[in-house]
Amino acid sequence: MSDVAYVRTEMIPEKAPPSSQIGPIKWVRENLFPDIPNSVLTILALYFLYLGLSAILPWIFHSAVHANSLNECREIIREAYGQDAVGACWGVIVDRWHQLLFGFYPQDMYWRPVTAFVLLLVALAPVLFSQLPRKMLMFTAVYPFIMYFLLWGGSVWLPLSVMFGFVLAPISHKIVAPLAGNLVGVIAGFAVPILWWGLAAAPVSETLHSIVPIGIEYIESAKFGGFMLSITIGITGIALSLPLGIVLALGRQSDLLIIKSLSIGFIEFIRGVPLITLLFVASTLLNYFMPPGTNFDIILRVMIMVTLFSAAYMAEVIRGGLAALPKGQYEAADALGLDYWKAQRLVIMPQALKISIPGIVGTFIGLFKDTTLVSIIGLMDPLGLSNAIRADQAWNGILWELYAFIAAMFWIVCFSMSRYSMYLERKLQTDHR
Repeated sequence: MSDVAYVRTEMIPEKAPPSSQIGPIKWVRENLFPDIPNSVLTILALYFLYLGLSAILPWIFHSAVHANSLNECREIIREAYGQDAVGACWGVIVDRWHQLLFGFYPQDMYWRPVTAFVLLLVALAPVLFSQLPRKMLMFTAVYPFIMYFLLWGGSVWLPLSVMFGFVLAPISHKIVAPLAGNLVGVIAGFAVPILWWGLAAAPVSETLHSIVPIGIEYIESAKFGGFMLSITIGITGIALSLPLGIVLALGRQSDLLIIKSLSIGFIEFIRGVPLITLLFVASTLLNYFMPPGTNFDIILRVMIMVTLFSAAYMAEVIRGGLAALPKGQYEAADALGLDYWKAQRLVIMPQALKISIPGIVGTFIGLFKDTTLVSIIGLMDPLGLSNAIRADQAWNGILWELYAFIAAMFWIVCFSMSRYSMYLERKLQTDHR
């Protein structure tokens, strides 16, 4: 008798995994029905979801889209779905969409805010996506002046004069710093542009316009409204509050007593005052501090107050990022022989901003939603316009349709910012967890 060793002569074909271990069935078992308590909660949640959708969906789809009044909407719904049917009247959105988006901006000038919005996307692209050419940042830098010229119009020399003030800042610092020291140079870099904007920008622009009249029709701020107003105030506040917040955060950690005291005082004062109070100051009291005869645009005043308010909160968010950074990073920057500003730009601030991304985006989202408070001081944001629309006899009594549309528009913007924040966090993630 001889022993015969087993030798495999063919491969056993692979078998498909059990259906309960792959695909949607696996996800449902692991996330919705992993055990008895979670299964009970899932069933209760589905039941309440069914109750909610069974009440909301018929109201949404049993609707009238084309109507000129609320009564006409209700008649159309009854004729289509029965005498007891209740549905949404989306006719108010179709009839007043232009007001909800543009306020009382002249309809033949809608091309101007639309162009400004399209150019806004172009200006934001190189900031949000680093794969794009860095040369596009030059357009990003000049876009705020283009936006002002498109929305308000008037002489082209006014935004150019304001832009020149930003050119004066580095020139003043470069001239004064070698003569009187870096601190005096920094002060000059702030003081000279402010003096230019307050005293010389308007007279110079008027003189240039009298010589070379170039411009487009001026649109007064009273005609601004709707989402155009919310986006204008929100984007301006977001764009300006971040760099200002960085400066305040660094000032609060400065070893210079004056700069540290001013930064702490500003941050604590602004954070201790409600935004609505600052808006009332912008709408009424701020004119008392202006020279007699000064016509300081109300929307620009609101932009300044919103920016200052958001910058104070942004400073604390960034200060948290700076505090969370290991001390070794500061020592590494010193070991490389970097001065203060190079260390902040190349080593410290990029890491602090990365840590602070969730807080920064949360502040941005809160700022954008807070733009609805301007309706309290008489500006026609979407909520203010909804009240004006409901005051019309044709639409008196309508409510949920307007609020649903406004909520959907705000949700789209805020959700987009949240998604980009998550994308940025994944992109900048350096640990390998």
